[in-house]
Amino acid sequence: MRAPDSIIGNSEALATALDHLSRLAPVNRPVIVVGERGTGKELAAERLHFLSTRWEAPFIKVNCAAMAEALLESELFGHEAGAFTGATAMHRGRFERADGGTLFLDELGTTSARLQEKLLRLVEYGEFERLGGQRTLRVDVRVVAATHADLPAMAAAGEFRHDLLDRLAFDIVYLPPLRERREDIAGLAEHFAIQMSAELGWPLFPGFTEAALAQLEAHSWPGNVRELKNAVERSVYRWGDSGAAVATVALDPFADARPRETTAAVPLLTEAPADAEAAAGEVPLRERVDAFEHRLLAEALASHGHHQKRTAEALGLSYDQLRGLLRRHGLRSRRPRRDTAGHN
Repeated sequence: MRAPDSIIGNSEALATALDHLSRLAPVNRPVIVVGERGTGKELAAERLHFLSTRWEAPFIKVNCAAMAEALLESELFGHEAGAFTGATAMHRGRFERADGGTLFLDELGTTSARLQEKLLRLVEYGEFERLGGQRTLRVDVRVVAATHADLPAMAAAGEFRHDLLDRLAFDIVYLPPLRERREDIAGLAEHFAIQMSAELGWPLFPGFTEAALAQLEAHSWPGNVRELKNAVERSVYRWGDSGAAVATVALDPFADARPRETTAAVPLLTEAPADAEAAAGEVPLRERVDAFEHRLLAEALASHGHHQKRTAEALGLSYDQLRGLLRRHGLRSRRPRRDTAGHN
């Protein structure tokens, strides 16, 4: 049986939650872990299991929101052969497989009223039947449930069973979001960065610059630790230099993927002509732009053998646009050229 992954951090808010988990672990009662998505509710459930007397028995988990109701019922309670179309053999559900250990029910608030009724009986008496079965089975399973939903409010609105909530809520463990434990961000970021560096084959992680760390610590992290992990791994991968501290934090993976807006008809002015740079501050802007445009047109004409149609295509201009610019700048082809398309 593997040891659980560590919950990293030294903040007071996290220390309070971890202490609560440690005190609850040996008490053989159901527990509900509450917190936003990405706060580590599954790690908290593992901690409860591995610090309990059940640590050598199975730790089984299921995400209730990831399955349709019929499939979830079969996964939890199992089914007999012939229970429904496609059920060709008996299937042991996760409650059976977790016998003697712990079952982690993630996203409990998404379960249906029918499923909640079956869960109530199992939590209360340890009894259930497989789908399509007549025989009552008994198991000894500690249930740890997790949710980001407001279960008391759902119960008040008739969306969750009061009696099931009462049975499961022997105690409630609250996991703080990352914005309530900002002093843990730097340590978490370094931990994830070291793992990513090893995956990339780097000899060591070169660290973050102070500016990058400040950016990480200032972010609100709505996705909590999961979002931080993704951002750090992305930043290290994109940085790509094992010899220099990471200075750029890639918070938004879509930012660099968006195409930049460009104008096809008019070339971008990326640099000023040398003579205009020498006279910067003395020559009006319009004259500097005109000088650059004149040089660009002259060079383009020369590079295309003074073939006006090809020059226009290269510059992203129509033939008439190019002819107009040439007239305005007093530029002419050195000699007329016959154009197969009828232009010269």
